[in-house]
This record gives sequence, structure tokens and C-alpha cells, in this order.
Amino acid sequence: MSQNMSIPPKSILVPTDFSEPADGALDYAIALAEKIGAQVTVLHAYEIPVLGFPDGALVATSDIAGRIATGAQAALDAAIAQRKNRGVELRALLKTGDAREVIHAVAQDIGADLIVMGTHGRRGLSRALLGSVTEYVVRTATRPVLTVRGTPSKPKSQPAEKR
Repeated sequence: MSQNMSIPPKSILVPTDFSEPADGALDYAIALAEKIGAQVTVLHAYEIPVLGFPDGALVATSDIAGRIATGAQAALDAAIAQRKNRGVELRALLKTGDAREVIHAVAQDIGADLIVMGTHGRRGLSRALLGSVTEYVVRTATRPVLTVRGTPSKPKSQPAEKR
């Protein structure tokens, strides 16, 4: 897809995992959308847990899957409700699947002109072990991606700075 950067985006996709960096990215996207007259779609993608064993797999029951979906929808609704009076059209989307794949599919489906994502700013081993959905989307996107860096939290074992 060819993006003409001289035309402001009209559709912004903001994936969220409900973390602090994702909230910051959502607030940034809403402020941007307010200035340029864009619509914001807030997406949360989740996976149903599957536990693998040598002789098979254990899939979550429909009750557990339902609880996960209900909790995710409630969190998504709360994120939208906190920001509904900002003068920007906000849409909520809840999808099941690998977040990396879902983000690209939804961006295509809604014709998103821009994806705005938060990043935790992890480095080293924690990044290698946890992976980065944002990094993957940036590397593989066919449309512009704007990343908003979250403030890395201090480990709880460190004392607060003295003034």
C-alpha cells in the first residue's frame, strides 16, 4: 500500500494491552486525531491459553475462554469510557488471535492510515524473553507506525530517589 504522507491520516489504529505505555499511546493518538479530524479504533487482541504436553494439549474450557473475553471487553470499554469526551470518534474492537497478526489484519480491514503503539523500552534479556509486538509490527507493517515510548518503571527493590 502506498501512503501519501502529505494527506493527514483519517483512520488511526491503536492496539492496546492495557499497559501504561499503551495508555500513553492511546492518549497521544487521541490528541493527534483531535487536531487532524481522524477517527481512532482501539484494538485489543488476546489468545486463549493452550498448555502443551508430550501426549497432547489442554485447551481452556469455554467457561474460562468466556471469562477472558468478558474481562478483556470490560477493560476495553473502560479505556474508551475514560476518553469518550475528548471530541474524537472512538471505536473499540476485541479480537482473538496472535496480536501481531491481528494488528495487521485489522489495519487492513479498517483501512487504517496510521498505527500508533506504545513501547515498554525493554532492553537485553527481558526484551529477548518477552519479545516485542511493537517491534514486529514496525518491521513488518505496510503502513506508517508511530511508536510512543512509555516510561520504564523502576524495580521495586530500589529505594525512591531523595530530593
